[in-house]
Amino acid sequence: MQDVIHNLPKLAKDKHKENKTFFTKLKKKPPKQLDYIMEELHEEEFKQTDCLKCANCCKTTGPLFTDKDVDRIAKHFRLKPSQFIEQYLRVDEDNDYVLQSVPCTFLGEDNYCSIYDVRPKACREFPHTDRKKFQQISYLTLKNVAICPAAFNIVEEMKRRIKL
Repeated sequence: MQDVIHNLPKLAKDKHKENKTFFTKLKKKPPKQLDYIMEELHEEEFKQTDCLKCANCCKTTGPLFTDKDVDRIAKHFRLKPSQFIEQYLRVDEDNDYVLQSVPCTFLGEDNYCSIYDVRPKACREFPHTDRKKFQQISYLTLKNVAICPAAFNIVEEMKRRIKL
C-alpha cells in the first residue's frame, strides 16, 4: 500500500489533464444514471479497499469542521465548543475551521481514528465519490485522486464505463 500512496501524486498529475477534460464534459452533459453509476463504482471499490491500510487522507489533509461537528466532538470530549476550537482547530483562509496541523491529531499509529463515531461530516463522506449530483464536485474529486487510491481507481473506472 505504501508504494501505491507514494506513486499516487505522480499518477494523478499524469492523468490530471485527461481527468479535467472528462469532468468538464461530464458537468456539461451528465448521464441520467450518474448517481446510480457512482454509487455502484464506490461500493465496488470499497469492497476491495481497506482504508485502515492507507489513511493517507488523515495523514496529508485535514477536514473542514462544521459548527455541528464542533459541537458534537466537543461534547464527546466534555469540552465547550470554544475550548475544542482553541485546542484543536484554526480558521483557514476561507474562514473555515480546520485542524491546526496534519497528520490528524485523532489518527492513531494503527490508522484508527480515536473519534471515529463522532468524526466530522467531511471525514464520514470522504472521498465523496458516492455523492448525489456527483458532477457538481468534480473540482474536489480532481484533488482527491492525488490523495486517495480508491478515488483514483473510481475515476479510472468511471472513464472506462461512461463514454462522453
